Amino acid sequence: MDPVNADHEFLLHHSAVEAAPRLLGAILRRESADGTVAVRLTEVEAYLGAHDSPHPDPGSHGFKGKTERNAVMFGPAGFMYVYFTYGMHYCANIVCGTAGTSTGVLMRAGEIVEGQDLAFARRHAAKNERELAKGPARLTQALGIDRKYNGTEVFQPPVTLRLADHPPSPQHMSTGPRVGVSGPGGGHAYPWRFWLSGNKTVSVYRAAKPRQPPVL
Repeated sequence: MDPVNADHEFLLHHSAVEAAPRLLGAILRRESADGTVAVRLTEVEAYLGAHDSPHPDPGSHGFKGKTERNAVMFGPAGFMYVYFTYGMHYCANIVCGTAGTSTGVLMRAGEIVEGQDLAFARRHAAKNERELAKGPARLTQALGIDRKYNGTEVFQPPVTLRLADHPPSPQHMSTGPRVGVSGPGGGHAYPWRFWLSGNKTVSVYRAAKPRQPPVL
């Protein structure tokens, strides 16, 4: 089987929690008229839908059902779900699992392995190579990905994903609560962030801020 087709088949048959560790070390390449930038994924987070686990995932954009914004998450695997957040940033997810389940993997961080000059041109604030794609918003900015790439297939140009030949071994991979996301039982009830242990491009962990009660 063609490696690309094998990668697509893998995403089709695995939920985000199962697929996320396998995406570590994967190469995501984005071609443009300005050139090509490729990132090796070093940190990812899994998000499930409302009915995909014993404890539904309130941190998922698909938790309350399908909307115009999150519709791509409910589609087939192998497409990119891109959303705008905090009024200034884009984040990108790889949709996986059976269509309708709204399960996806957020690409949190990576290291640029191709097109560093172009990545620096897009990321003026980056002080060094480690900061080019350290965090989900920085990663999309370095790749030049914004909302118009929402719904883009990731197995043909201009965006291509290639899984690593071998998954990371347990001793080279860490897992823990998602950054800034909690839920019933707290963030540690959702240990669905995966990263390459010791990699300096991995983002800094921040716990979710508790919601303040309204002032009466």
